[in-house]
Amino acid sequence: MAEMGLVDIHHSVIETEATNKGYERGLIQLAERGTDIIVMDADLAGSSGTSEFRKKFPERFMDIGLSEQDMIGTAAGMALAGKCIFVTTHGMLAAGKAWDIIRSTICYGSLNVNICGADAGLSAGPAGGSRQSLEDVAVMRTLPGMTVIVPADAVEAKKATVAAARIPGPVYVRFTAERVPIITTDITPFTAGQAAVYRQGDDATILACGVLVYEALKAARLMEDEGQSVRVVNCHTIKPLDRAIVSRAAIETGALVTAEEGSTIGGLGGAAAEALAQASRPTPIRIVGIEDRFGESGTHEQLLSHFGLTARGIASAVREVLSRKQPAAPAGAAEHQG
Repeated sequence: MAEMGLVDIHHSVIETEATNKGYERGLIQLAERGTDIIVMDADLAGSSGTSEFRKKFPERFMDIGLSEQDMIGTAAGMALAGKCIFVTTHGMLAAGKAWDIIRSTICYGSLNVNICGADAGLSAGPAGGSRQSLEDVAVMRTLPGMTVIVPADAVEAKKATVAAARIPGPVYVRFTAERVPIITTDITPFTAGQAAVYRQGDDATILACGVLVYEALKAARLMEDEGQSVRVVNCHTIKPLDRAIVSRAAIETGALVTAEEGSTIGGLGGAAAEALAQASRPTPIRIVGIEDRFGESGTHEQLLSHFGLTARGIASAVREVLSRKQPAAPAGAAEHQG
């Protein structure tokens, strides 16, 4: 686990950028450094973050068209030939329409194909519930051998893209097309599979991923005004989850909140709850996300507010788990009473 990357959001102005821009910069860096990559897109280069790569490296770019299943099958064949493949489509189409092909070709063969879900979470916005991929993390996480990463911002998205090329087997990385706050820098630690503590605290812990890392940091500041010390952890890798940092947070703070821009079923919250249960660490936990339903039409900002995926919503969840937190036993309470 990384603990040297404490993040400060006390700036008066926070820059914003879509995380798919970081994806594009990561692809270009890989190609410029000699990695033998091929980038495939399903007729989405203008919105998915691959248009600049197509201009710079046209010989390494393939537009498969609106045929996501065919794109996955083609990627599998090229991976067998030794190429490092990145395929890009909407998160909803990758996790839904192409899921069976991903399972039976990419995962069954443990192939080095990186699947990049664009417009993920609520960032499809006005397109509505049919296009908003709220289940993608959960269904990708169930696939054997699949690594699942949800970057917090565009800077981390670039790092995640570069890291994905080095991870054996299939990887799913989730991106947004909407601008989100940039809270990390080039020197902020990032290692796939290792969560990072962005703020220290002793009373409760927020485990967050994606854009909700920023909201979690704001929530911790709100709780500080109420006299509560709240730890914030960026759990960018949902699978494999950094179980050590989750267990340590449970032991040291005694109360957990998870925050994600997706379904409360099977995502980061589910992974954390599973880890605690299997480690036999009963801990008050609250999962902040979208409760067993589809999304709605609206701007990204409106939808985050509507579903309570904000600093205030997360702070409310922290208060709730604190109310269920077991008080520390007084000294000598465990002694045998004659």
